[in-house]
Amino acid sequence: MRYLLLCLMLLAGPALAVQPDEVLSDPALEARARDISKILRCPVCQGETIDESNAPISRDLRLYLRERLVAGDSDDQAVDAVVDRFGEYVLFEPRAKGINWLLYLAGPLMALLGVVIGWQFIRSRAIAEQPAAQQAETLTDDEKARLDRIMRD
Repeated sequence: MRYLLLCLMLLAGPALAVQPDEVLSDPALEARARDISKILRCPVCQGETIDESNAPISRDLRLYLRERLVAGDSDDQAVDAVVDRFGEYVLFEPRAKGINWLLYLAGPLMALLGVVIGWQFIRSRAIAEQPAAQQAETLTDDEKARLDRIMRD
């Protein structure tokens, strides 16, 4: 009996926090609201979407989003309204503008910097490990003569 209960619990999908009184009567608007809710972060839970969160602020966000959609806003307008009201923090993916470019460019720049530093490190080790015969070829005539005198003494 325990195994049956465990299997049923594992097969049950994640329960969304959207309350029945929040669901819109128009299925198309509700589907749009659900799609938009997937890109909005709960300000309290931080790792959950507003659709998954039970926090009161997420409920407020869901209701506000649905109000905007019922008012006739497009998806972009509704997201902009939510961002204007609650800040850009509610977006899971910050917009690529202004100072946020730093976020998008930091990863590739650090990777490029790591490759350059690694290449120079490997190159400097290869130069340092040259055999003595190759290093002797780089001596000037005066240095070779001095080296010969030192070796004879």
